[in-house]
Amino acid sequence: MTTFTFELVSPERQLFSGAVEQVVVPGSEGEFGVLANHAPFVSSLRPGILTIHGEGQPKRLYVRGGFAEVADGTLTVLAETATAVEDLRADQIDAEIKEAQEDLADAKDDATRAKAAEQLDQLNSVKAVLASAKSTH
Repeated sequence: MTTFTFELVSPERQLFSGAVEQVVVPGSEGEFGVLANHAPFVSSLRPGILTIHGEGQPKRLYVRGGFAEVADGTLTVLAETATAVEDLRADQIDAEIKEAQEDLADAKDDATRAKAAEQLDQLNSVKAVLASAKSTH
């Protein structure tokens, strides 16, 4: 399979840079896959699992917030946070869920309430994915 360059960067450091076959990204409008020769594209990220397909087993990382851009044959993901799934602690997700619940309770208008509810749904989905992934290992 043809490869392309993928870079994953968080505020702390560059987490990944190299040739990959495919990356599945949790975009704000839904998951999307990127292969070599993908059309230019920009998306914001939602909380979710980013999967890198290259040599060996796929690498799975939990990402939250940020942007993804495909340009000039390179996918760049700038994530607010990125943690390898195997390093993610349940209490981290639980804390984010609690924060989202508080945001929902504090929402003053329908738009803010809808955004907070969506964020809470996304985090609960991530928690379910992580729980099923850990139970299969």
